[in-house]
Amino acid sequence: MPEPDEFEDDLLYAITRTGEGFRPEQADQVGLVAGGYQRGRRRWRRRSTAAVVGAAAALALVGTGAVYLTGSTSASSGSGTVAAASSGAASSSTALVTPASAASATASPTAAAVSGDEVLATFQALLPKGQVTVGQGTGTEQTPGEPGGAGATLVFDDGKGKAAMDISVGRVASNDPNLAQDACPDKKMVPYEACTTTSLPGGGSVTVFQGYEYPDGRATTKRWNARLIGQDGRQIELSEWNSAAEKGSPDSRPTPPLSPEQLKAIVTDKSWDRIVAAIPEPKPAPVRDTSKEYGSQEILQNVAKLLPSGLTETEPGGDGFGYANFVLDDGKGKSLVQLNLQDWTHDDKTKEQLFGNAQTLPDGTKVVVSKGSDKPGVGMWTVDTLHPDGLRVVISSFNSGTQQAPATRKAPVLTNDQMQAIAAAPVWKLKK
Repeated sequence: MPEPDEFEDDLLYAITRTGEGFRPEQADQVGLVAGGYQRGRRRWRRRSTAAVVGAAAALALVGTGAVYLTGSTSASSGSGTVAAASSGAASSSTALVTPASAASATASPTAAAVSGDEVLATFQALLPKGQVTVGQGTGTEQTPGEPGGAGATLVFDDGKGKAAMDISVGRVASNDPNLAQDACPDKKMVPYEACTTTSLPGGGSVTVFQGYEYPDGRATTKRWNARLIGQDGRQIELSEWNSAAEKGSPDSRPTPPLSPEQLKAIVTDKSWDRIVAAIPEPKPAPVRDTSKEYGSQEILQNVAKLLPSGLTETEPGGDGFGYANFVLDDGKGKSLVQLNLQDWTHDDKTKEQLFGNAQTLPDGTKVVVSKGSDKPGVGMWTVDTLHPDGLRVVISSFNSGTQQAPATRKAPVLTNDQMQAIAAAPVWKLKK
């Protein structure tokens, strides 16, 4: 099955493409990506928003609660005609997840397994009238050591062109922070046409996203997506494309076939209750201590005091801890700025590889300056600092207002010296 975490695909793609211009040390790249990504997955990216960036690579601080769906696959392929769904793929008003349906999912953690064929049939029954080909389902049978889940993929044609579709069904622990919120991605990181988040009766939310398969615009393929986070821990995500395949296939129609309302109706339909109930409840999520980390708002407040006179943060972002972003505009074009803060007291080997030849300031702070380019004319200027107490502060500036838009100026608003003054400022201290 295709990757289930579609929002994250977009965000990570934007991040890693930016970071490809910075590869002085392979070990640093691995350390940054692995460390930042794992930290990020413990909150939501949710999918909340994304972020960056070390001197050698991007820091993926976007988290997700998506359950990666694995297990033995019961596949069925072929074609068939799908009638309009009686449960309401055209209207979400009669199919919302209710407290009663949520209870049914948690009351039977050992419910009988659901086969891949049944998952596929459930998905097809919710689609409007049209032709389905190349269908395949994954059941709830759990592979030892792997998280439980289910899903299905197919190609759907309503007479206006073939469209790939993919649905995944999973569960997260009852204490998982992803249950608290769902959100649209930061447009400074991921361009999209529209995105809305709606709260559901009884708790939970649905986010409907209308964007692109490739955030950098290298192809015109669109990807529309609906993601349900239920109060009972269910996560159901449906994605569709305006082509017969997620990647590598020409567009077959102007837009995907299902409207935002239909996407929402399918993921909130009660037909999924039985499948959710057959997925074992995950173990409780690890409790993360954020008391020693800088929150996004705290980062923004500190930086605001360090900016050169006349400059003001606009379009602030960075939900969570350890990351924040904003835009500066000196009247000559927008410039995206991003900061990452991490405790590096234990990364001795990677610290030596990255900061072994760094400039050392009088107070002992180590500084590495770099520049990279993701596409002609668009660059990212980075100042990476390691404070004597082990706090790493990375600041990056772009000559564009987003990670994906064309350059708006030749260089960022902030100079390297100004970025160094911000990153090396004594206000940044490792919290004890």
